[in-house]
Amino acid sequence: MTETTTPAAGEELTRLTAAAMADRLTAGELTSEQLVHAHLDRIERLNPVLNAYLRVDAEGALATAREVDAARAGGEQLPRLAGVPVAVKDIACTEGLVTTAGSRMLAAWVPPYDATVVRRLREARMPILGKTNMDEFAMGSSTEHSAFGPTRNPWDLDRIPGGSGGGSSAAVAAYLAPLAIGSDTGGSIRQPAAVTGTVGAKPTYGGVSRYGVIALASSLDQIGPCARTVTDAALLHEVIGGHDPMDSTSIDAPVPPVLEAAGTRDLTGLRVGIVSELTGEGYQPDVQARFDEAVAQLREAGAEVVEVSCPHFRYALPAYYLILPSEASSNLARYDAMRYGLRVHPEGVDRPSAEQVMAASRDAGFGDEVKRRIILGTYALSAGYYEAYYGQAQKVRTLIARDFEAAFEQVDVLISPTAPTTAFRIGDKAEDPMAMYRNDIATIPANLAGVPGLSVPAGIAGDGLPVGVQLLAPATSDERMYAVGAALEARLAAQWGGSGSVLDRAPDVSALVDAFATTASSADREVTA
Repeated sequence: MTETTTPAAGEELTRLTAAAMADRLTAGELTSEQLVHAHLDRIERLNPVLNAYLRVDAEGALATAREVDAARAGGEQLPRLAGVPVAVKDIACTEGLVTTAGSRMLAAWVPPYDATVVRRLREARMPILGKTNMDEFAMGSSTEHSAFGPTRNPWDLDRIPGGSGGGSSAAVAAYLAPLAIGSDTGGSIRQPAAVTGTVGAKPTYGGVSRYGVIALASSLDQIGPCARTVTDAALLHEVIGGHDPMDSTSIDAPVPPVLEAAGTRDLTGLRVGIVSELTGEGYQPDVQARFDEAVAQLREAGAEVVEVSCPHFRYALPAYYLILPSEASSNLARYDAMRYGLRVHPEGVDRPSAEQVMAASRDAGFGDEVKRRIILGTYALSAGYYEAYYGQAQKVRTLIARDFEAAFEQVDVLISPTAPTTAFRIGDKAEDPMAMYRNDIATIPANLAGVPGLSVPAGIAGDGLPVGVQLLAPATSDERMYAVGAALEARLAAQWGGSGSVLDRAPDVSALVDAFATTASSADREVTA
């Protein structure tokens, strides 16, 4: 049991924004150790039901916090977010701490080094609370495909928190962390943000190093921040962004001025384009309604809003689900039971061959969704089919990139709903992979083209669940989406009242967890009887 903390000035510490935490730490109004203890207490209480964290590093987080507090007390100049806790998706390597990518294949693997993004968090003196749950090898839109059980949405424990980074989004939404690291291959930061009422950003491809991040699809994967406000996301983006010589795809350029842009409120003269292919039919009516209201707010903020067409976006989903499995089948070939990862001895075989051990290990180590995509990708790359499938998909990818180029000649940013629906119930789409894949329909084009995307909360649908709006900007112009996102956030906050966060309107997650635990205990007693 971690020690209890007394909230500063009567406020619950975990509900402060990351920016407010940083300011109060600098002013000496609270300590990093207090902040870490407050989050660890909440994690201990709620995580057994939410399953947002796969493992918690209380010892490591407290050690960092104490070092920061001592340095600050000694007058040392520290980075802005020094002492502010953070969670890390279990896809980024953490030296000395088990990293699984949500898979049995790596259930006991301890990396000997830190991913660049983790190293930058440590250099910023940010205590790492632990590793968050995810769909296995980031393959999924619901965090139901984790080998270690699904994560539950803090708004409704029977619903998914999005995927593949549902653990990070749920941790931020449930106040188990003020900030978190996610990865986005086809929307795995933005879609979870939309269905949990949080903010999620996918930087420009190459804007944040992928060194030490377990690969799914190398030409699509991108690390980014998860937060509760646009400013907090920008603060974390500036910590983790920038060139890394260890990553051959890293952009050798300064981090865009995202934090400065997050102070924007006036959008006069800015042109915003509604992507006609990403609205209307197929979108839940309440999602469309919240989107329309958000667009109206942008007009009131001074933006000129026009409709633009990106005709090849309609082919993004099939192209993506050929490119991603193809790259995944290649990347996951390394899990061969010979070098590292799970090794299984085939049953009934005294002296198995290497091929038999490999087959048994991959069968036991990979879940159904991973196997499905490996098979699809291997087929698409096979002799006689490569050009017909993978080659054609890459041509479509080029056309989608050209659609973006043409659109950005007309407007400064693009806007769409982040996801076509609010969070669905756990298990509802487990038997229908295509229905699951369609959740990424609005987010996938950005990954195919490498442009940045940001999801911000747009309100609540009639079912009581949050809705997100997605902003897209040209490559390396990430600051544009932060500027528009911040202006939209400010206007909606004034409309909502309170602290201005949509999370203020969420059910009390502690009460939900208590009720869930009681119901589960009653069911257990009945089964036992």
